[in-house]
Amino acid sequence: MQHAVDVHRLHFAFTVTFHYIFPQLTMGLALLLVYLKTKALRTGDELYNRAARFWGKIFGINFAMGVVTGIPLEFQFGTNWAEFSKSAGGVIGQTLAMEGVFSFFLESSFLGVFLFGEKKLGRIGHWWSAFLVWLGSWLSGYFIVATDAWMQHPVAYHVGANGRIELSSFWGLLLNKWALWQYAHTMLGAVQTGCFVMAAVGAFYLLAHRDEVYGRTFVKAGVLVGVVAAVLQLYPTGDAQGKLVATQQPVTLAAMEGLFQSEQGAPLAILGQPDVDQRKLDNPLEIPRMLSFLTYQKWKANIQGLNDFPTELWPDRIEILYYSYHIMVGLGTIFIAVMGLAALQLWRKKLFTSRWMLWLLMLSVPLPYIANTAGWITAEIGRQPWLIYGLMRTTQGSSPRVSAGNVWFTLIGFMGMYSVLAILWLFLSWREVELGPEHTGHLPEPPLAGADD
Repeated sequence: MQHAVDVHRLHFAFTVTFHYIFPQLTMGLALLLVYLKTKALRTGDELYNRAARFWGKIFGINFAMGVVTGIPLEFQFGTNWAEFSKSAGGVIGQTLAMEGVFSFFLESSFLGVFLFGEKKLGRIGHWWSAFLVWLGSWLSGYFIVATDAWMQHPVAYHVGANGRIELSSFWGLLLNKWALWQYAHTMLGAVQTGCFVMAAVGAFYLLAHRDEVYGRTFVKAGVLVGVVAAVLQLYPTGDAQGKLVATQQPVTLAAMEGLFQSEQGAPLAILGQPDVDQRKLDNPLEIPRMLSFLTYQKWKANIQGLNDFPTELWPDRIEILYYSYHIMVGLGTIFIAVMGLAALQLWRKKLFTSRWMLWLLMLSVPLPYIANTAGWITAEIGRQPWLIYGLMRTTQGSSPRVSAGNVWFTLIGFMGMYSVLAILWLFLSWREVELGPEHTGHLPEPPLAGADD
């Protein structure tokens, strides 16, 4: 049975990780679309409208991919995690239903209006369509994060006589303190993805000496919004999320940091390799007492190590958890450095001609995708061995009648289909970038009769 559960986990991990490639960009671009439309409205410069149309197409491609890859996730709750759905469906069904009925339809309806209704709506109406796309996109993100946050920190529930978990407070579910900080942290990660993608495309145009006016617009917008998002990602949202882990999931904090022995004045491990069998961190590069200070603002505060907890409560993939956490934090630090340096170059009026900085922005485009993925791996593996923290173990939540062989069969099928989708996504995205913002997308008018005479 344990083997089947592992394959169920792998299946869901693959499909949700692939799916999240697309929403993180659309949620980030949604804010930037509002920025571009606001600039168009305030300045009257048609350049910003054309820029918004261009990024609207990129948004549409990623939105379509997100829909196609998101629908199977809903079904997997029933096919792969039937016991979890049976027990907790009365709680998670609330937020998942609202995501589909309210926010998804809001976003999708006004995305169609934004893409095809500009001439009918006028300047102000079109701005409102962009705003409602952003609102729907970010509401969708909140409902999904609130679902995951409840699994991390269950609140506002009671266990019924039949053993099923029932919701006792709707607002308690939505205003879970874990959800509020996790949502802010997640959305800032999405904004950074949007900013790096926009800045990378702008850098490409500037380096290629084409569409340079748009290149400058894209780089400037990506850097200005991106530097703010990078700083806020670290503080206060990352700091607050870390403190919640320390107070609510102390064993997870110890595993993330590779801390096996409790310490007063615990060091912060920058590098190192966790040796779980020997219960130590090999070759550590540490900052003395920094973990205690960051967690409790006291240099000699006690931080519990893994040895303070029974091994059956340890996350079951400590090595993956440790490395994913450090990749996330390391890349977050790099983002501050890259965007801060680019902002300095922009302030000095040298950014658009600084080829090394433009190359750095362009080559950094995969990094926010990696950082966001590492962040979600940290959150989900860190919650183990619990599916619902403190209430239901992961081994109790899968579908007992679905064998490992059946799950492997569908997983291999998804891998094949998603490989085709990935190629299609890359082709369509590159095609729009290659055509450029000036491309209208309309076929040329046929020549008049006798025009060649």
